[in-house]
This record gives sequence, structure tokens and C-alpha cells, in this order.
Amino acid sequence: MNKRVILITGTPCTGKTTTAKALAAKLNATYINLTEFAKTNNLILGEDKERNTLIINEEKMQEELAETIEEADNANVIVDGHYASAVTPTQHTALVFVLRRNPVELKLFMDKCGYTGSKLWENLQAEILDVVLGEAVEAHAGRVCELDVTGKPVEEVVSEILDVLEKRKTCFVGVVDWLGILEREGLTDQYLKV
Repeated sequence: MNKRVILITGTPCTGKTTTAKALAAKLNATYINLTEFAKTNNLILGEDKERNTLIINEEKMQEELAETIEEADNANVIVDGHYASAVTPTQHTALVFVLRRNPVELKLFMDKCGYTGSKLWENLQAEILDVVLGEAVEAHAGRVCELDVTGKPVEEVVSEILDVLEKRKTCFVGVVDWLGILEREGLTDQYLKV
């Protein structure tokens, strides 16, 4: 069975997991959350205590992920994670959806989720400077869709993804310029603190 692998990625608090789970339900797809996958398959090398994050064996994860995708019962497979572009084998990837959220709104979401200190500011900087988008384009050029999810309910985001998957809409990269927006609004110094 041919597989269509769809990556849902973005910085923390952009809505990856909520969107990926809703999309998987709509498509009756196999859903893979990379953090849970790493824990279940013993792919954790350690913990970065300074950043309060896990260190993943990316090479081993690629192997395990490829195997899991091949063995999936469903034709559609949704992979959810901020580093999905780095660990999902390119031959298995149909499209990559990079969820983007305005840094002003993103900071509010991160505050609610308990992000503080350098972890908060590093992730905001990553969103402002297009880090996840850049990684996706580098790994999966020509298959990346950038979606501004600012202020949108998950149903609307899933609908936009389905429109692209069903070829009712074309996807684009380069539609978001958070740095330009922050500069125009005089907010750059408030959000770029790392």
C-alpha cells in the first residue's frame, strides 16, 4: 500500500498536536506524535536540563519511523512534532505543513503553557526568524506549506490543510514575515530577547 505521509510541524504552542489529531481523525490516518514515539521506542539519549527538553537519537528515530510508516495499516500517516522535518525520511513525505503563529499571540499561548525564561524566548525567536520553516524547506523543498494559524480555530486550520491535500488550494512558503510586522509595530525589542 502506498503511503501519504503528512508532517505537521511548527514551534511549540502553534497548535501542532491539536491540528494533527483532528486531521488524522478526518482522514482516518495513523497518527504519530514524535515525543511519544521517542519515549515508546527508547529513542531518548538524555535530557537537556538547561532547556528542559529531551535529546533524541535522530538517526535511530529515522529508521524506526520509516519502519512504522511502512507497517501502518492506513494509507495516510500524520507525523506531529517540531522536529518532524529532520527525522521523517524524505522519500516518505508527501507534504509538510508548517504552522505559524504571530509572536504576540504565541507568547500568550506559551505563558499559559508554563514556558518561562530562555525556553520561552528561544522558541519565540525561532518563530520570528522562521527556524522551523527553514528546516522544513531545506529537508523537503517543494513540498512545504506555510499556514498562518493566528486567531484561527483548529477546524479552520484543518479545513485549509484539506483544501491543499484535495488540490482545491495551492500552498505557499514565504507568506509570513513576523520580523517585519514586529518592526513596523515597534515591538522587536520586546520579542527578540535571546
